[in-house]
Amino acid sequence: MVKVVLSENFSSLADGCGELELKVDNYAGVVAELVARWPKLEPVLTRSSVAIDGLIYQDAMYEPLKSDSEVFFMPRIEGG
Repeated sequence: MVKVVLSENFSSLADGCGELELKVDNYAGVVAELVARWPKLEPVLTRSSVAIDGLIYQDAMYEPLKSDSEVFFMPRIEGG
């Protein structure tokens, strides 16, 4: 099972859920499962950064996941 960790900014939109495990094969599956459970997450997930197994991605939609992967959502850092 893939471990999904939501930072505080995200967990507040997911009824306080900070961690969960999902049976998915790729990042797109994680997003689909989260949005199905908590539709309010959709706009923030599309603007977020994500770390998969410690590597940060700006766009990870097609990244494959292993059964022991960890996916950590965080706000995207933007600046000028």
